[in-house]
Amino acid sequence: MRKTLVASWFLLVCLFQWGIAQVPGSKVAYSPASSGLYIGSPSICRLANGDYLASHDLFGPQSKEFESPVSCIYRSTDKGKTWTQISTINGQFWSKLFVHQGNLYFLGTSKHHGNTIIRKSLDNGQTWTTPTDGDNGLLLAGEYHCAPVPLIEHNGRLWRAMEDAMGPIKKWGKRYGAFMMSMPLDADPMKASSWSHSNVLRYDSTLLGGNFGGWIEGNAVVTPQGELLDILRVDDKSTLEEKAAFVHISADGKNATFDPAKDFVNFPGGSKKFTIRFDPKSKRYWTLANYIPQEIKEANPKRNPASIRNTQALFSSKDLVNWELREIVLQHPDVLKHGFQYVDWLFEGRHIVFLSRTAYDDGVGGAHNNHDANYLTFHRIKKFRKK
Repeated sequence: MRKTLVASWFLLVCLFQWGIAQVPGSKVAYSPASSGLYIGSPSICRLANGDYLASHDLFGPQSKEFESPVSCIYRSTDKGKTWTQISTINGQFWSKLFVHQGNLYFLGTSKHHGNTIIRKSLDNGQTWTTPTDGDNGLLLAGEYHCAPVPLIEHNGRLWRAMEDAMGPIKKWGKRYGAFMMSMPLDADPMKASSWSHSNVLRYDSTLLGGNFGGWIEGNAVVTPQGELLDILRVDDKSTLEEKAAFVHISADGKNATFDPAKDFVNFPGGSKKFTIRFDPKSKRYWTLANYIPQEIKEANPKRNPASIRNTQALFSSKDLVNWELREIVLQHPDVLKHGFQYVDWLFEGRHIVFLSRTAYDDGVGGAHNNHDANYLTFHRIKKFRKK
């Protein structure tokens, strides 16, 4: 018995040293910090046959994110327990996998601040079309920004929030303008002519008493009253009390408006990327977000809230304004080199499945920092409505 316990303990020590035992969830992908290639833009979708697809891009000093970035596609046939890479795509960044009317698509940009593009796969993600022109995947030419955020159906149209990166001040945050893309549900997503978009709301340095740093990574969300919103992450380094911006989109998708006096709304984790989805069964909105617990605030009173990514939490709301903490899903006490971030997730019956861009110990020094993740991990929240 004692020999068995010693052997088990030795195995646990080895696993800890190798960085296997600590990493939560199922490992989808791994890239050590020494490679200079960091895991970005997690995206997940479910195919008609029940398989999961996952994607990520690579950023960092050894990537080609400003020229010809790489995105990788993985498949799981066992509900997320194991994953196999099935394709590599050159020239795709910040992108979202989604299924629309039975077809599989991948929508994002051609590079860091590149064209808005979309690809289609006819073989469940193994091969993909190449964007060439307005009739085949090139939707908007110019400099654009986005993240793997939801595409939703509403009033006969498909909606997707985006950011224009062509503002006059070429700095992060200040260059981004919020807008909404949409198209009729029966249109061809591969054609630029199918899509229309709202006006662009530019950065305004006077907002939040001069503390407004920018808005990005918006979510298309329908309110309980039936209004469409673009709910965006907000950069404000002056406080740890996080917020989101509620941009109002007209019914035809052409007009975006924002009232700074009332459209900044307190939102847990609002300074980092989040995803909001509505659950018809509970009649509540749900989000997974980088919440900052009070004890972390007290220990880090002067930190930029966007740099605190060590806690991922499940919240719900009836009205998009008042959010209730349901469960701490992932957490590590270290804020410097550990992060669970850029979560993309889906409802699956009684459960939620999600992907995390995870910065964690790996036995060879861990992640470069909490932002520059070395893992893509898969997780499941069982019976989420009962949390």
